[in-house]
Amino acid sequence: MSRLLVQHPRLADDAVAAFSAAVGAPPERRTPSLARWADARLDGDRLSTLADAWRVDAEVVAPGLRLADFRLAAFDMDSTLITIECVDEIADYVGRKAEVAAITEAAMRGEITDYDESLRRRVALLAGLPESTLERVWEERVRLSPGAEPLVGALRAAGLRTLVVSGGFTFFTERLRRRLGLDLARSNLLEVAEGRLTGRLLGPIVNADAKQRIVEQTCAQLGCTPAQAIVVGDGANDLRMMSIAGLSVAFHAKPIVRDETTHAINHCGLDAILEFFEG
Repeated sequence: MSRLLVQHPRLADDAVAAFSAAVGAPPERRTPSLARWADARLDGDRLSTLADAWRVDAEVVAPGLRLADFRLAAFDMDSTLITIECVDEIADYVGRKAEVAAITEAAMRGEITDYDESLRRRVALLAGLPESTLERVWEERVRLSPGAEPLVGALRAAGLRTLVVSGGFTFFTERLRRRLGLDLARSNLLEVAEGRLTGRLLGPIVNADAKQRIVEQTCAQLGCTPAQAIVVGDGANDLRMMSIAGLSVAFHAKPIVRDETTHAINHCGLDAILEFFEG
């Protein structure tokens, strides 16, 4: 029996009533942010129509899904575990935020086929900035996405290893790893010379292919398959690592990502993912 979950931070009674009418029964569980039906048969088009009309997150989840069945949870960083795109905010300190953000947005929508070149173009615009700007961005602008802390805490309590794998920068992923207690972090390294950004990257770029390889390699190290991985992201460069995961979640994501993942969260925080699992 498939479970239907309808979630919103402030779930309206009218929205629950609309889903109840479609299902033909009231929810078997109701909280201020959740309505759950233990056995619901709604086709995908009807589900999507209702979710869009009431601006809620609605998912049909396979029965018996348990966190204990998974070994790894892998996350993108920018606009996933945190609310900003770090490269855009760094660029704001040289008055180039709009220019850089336009490239970032096009890349995340999948409109730029050469991700490596798009990242190099953005990083080049940062040349000359004091390295201390990175610390200012971390202190002044980086904020955790709603639900990030309770989600990561629950994953770790269930025995999963946690990984942030990002096309962003090591300066931020390492601080985020420590902040959330994540196990592993992989990202790109900005070159710094004499205390200033050079506008270049060091080493191979963590792009979509690299993200997939990192998830595969981490699973191999854990002695599990990618089918035992949960992957969460928001942009087109997350799709390859999402495609190999047993469960993939598009978080406040671009349409191209929502269309390709097993689940999507458009309105709730990251901890809404926990409702997908039983026990």
